[in-house]
Amino acid sequence: MNFKVTPNNLTRLEKIFGEAKYELRFEKGTFNSGYCVLEHKKVVVVNKFLNLEGRINTLLDILGGMELDETMLSPESLKLYKQVLENRNAPEAEDNAEEKSPSPEQPSEN
Repeated sequence: MNFKVTPNNLTRLEKIFGEAKYELRFEKGTFNSGYCVLEHKKVVVVNKFLNLEGRINTLLDILGGMELDETMLSPESLKLYKQVLENRNAPEAEDNAEEKSPSPEQPSEN
């Protein structure tokens, strides 16, 4: 995703979590992936030592794997959330297309 690393974009991502009723916390911890998501408590904990780019990439990664109630999001947040999901699914679609196309090394059935 072509997502610029700016404090404003970080705020926009944080707003999505707030509107979806998730508590977003930046805390110290030993996270292998840089974050921890507690689905049942609706809490997302992100490593507070990540820089701006790391925080944005982490939040994009989390959003791409979550299914949020879209009715709770404002139009601006919903648009951004859908962009994140589309970009998350785009590489998967490309991978599937590459697997289905025959390789040039394989002879045809003629």
